[in-house]
Amino acid sequence: MSRIDRVEIHAFRFQVQNLGLGAHSAAGVGNVIFKENSTFSAERFAVRILCDDGAAGEYVTHWVGTPSTLGQCAMLAPNLLGRDPEQRAIIYDDLKREVRAYDHMGHGALDIALWDLAGKKYNTSVARLLGAYRERLPVYASTYHGQVEAGGLDNPEAYAEYALACQEAGFVGFKIHGWHDGNAKKEAVTVLGVRAAVGDGMHLMVDPACQLRTWLDALYVGRACDEAGYLWYEDPYRDSGVAVEGHRRLREKLQTPILVSEHVRGVEQKANFLLAGGCDLIHADPEYDLGITGALKIATFCEALGLDVQLHACGPAHRAVLAALRNSHFYEMALMGPGMPNLAPPVYTNGYSDQPEDLAADGTVSVPDGPGLGVVYDWDFIERNRTALHIFA
Repeated sequence: MSRIDRVEIHAFRFQVQNLGLGAHSAAGVGNVIFKENSTFSAERFAVRILCDDGAAGEYVTHWVGTPSTLGQCAMLAPNLLGRDPEQRAIIYDDLKREVRAYDHMGHGALDIALWDLAGKKYNTSVARLLGAYRERLPVYASTYHGQVEAGGLDNPEAYAEYALACQEAGFVGFKIHGWHDGNAKKEAVTVLGVRAAVGDGMHLMVDPACQLRTWLDALYVGRACDEAGYLWYEDPYRDSGVAVEGHRRLREKLQTPILVSEHVRGVEQKANFLLAGGCDLIHADPEYDLGITGALKIATFCEALGLDVQLHACGPAHRAVLAALRNSHFYEMALMGPGMPNLAPPVYTNGYSDQPEDLAADGTVSVPDGPGLGVVYDWDFIERNRTALHIFA
């Protein structure tokens, strides 16, 4: 039986061209803008779990590669030492309890690495371990936020033009992340303008990312979604996506399904939110929601109620989970914009990509089928660009 005897966390940095920070001047989610000839420095971290019999699992973060999450991951990593890496269910429970006073965002990367370890140990893909039945996944384009600086998505017309370009490139859907200033009228104009540009043949969604200022602003934009036939309306206003009663009342007045719970962490809290009437659709994310183990619990809960679940963001773990879910629809390629690369770390050596130019002509991406997560990481790149190394042994 394997025993975990070493956990490594490698923080690293990489450079991306034509991206920068806007007025926020902080590299939070959604604050990146198009900035021609600029170089943006992004930070992520890699997890490696090693066992006494040579078994090993690894994962490189996408969206959760933040200093906050890195700190939580380092808090949790020592709890793996001496454990059987295949006892993922009890490890999930123990790690969940350990960070009960925090937001759980450091948990996911460790759980995903344990799944990668299991796949490699048995020489099969995580997708197959999960019972995957899909080999390719339909993809929707998920935009960066609008910007006040010239370039990129700097006005509603730019969103409409970009949506049309994504439609022509084969994306099956397009999701707007709108304006940081919370201007409901501009948000509604964007919603209606994008529909006018692409016609009825493309799924459209909007995620104000909790930037609309009030419940009435959310209702105003929601009515534009109804008029334009949007597939869902996501995290609209400044409750930060956690107010059940406000969203329940919003649902009563709108036709467009409400997708909320990206910022409600874990199966128990998402279940409470949904059962109380706060949303029509649930978001799950293997990185955000306590790993592949946590994401599967959420998806199964939704299926038990006969409801759908959407996976947030992108990555090899997300593809493996989505490939096994009946009650989910699309893969989110996040984030994108005109001339703006996705901030996915450039650490893959086997052709894996979450960049928009690598979308297949039929609008799909493949599900990796190699051992573990099915990707091969460039550890030379990670170590060459490493900014910190945490070792637990």
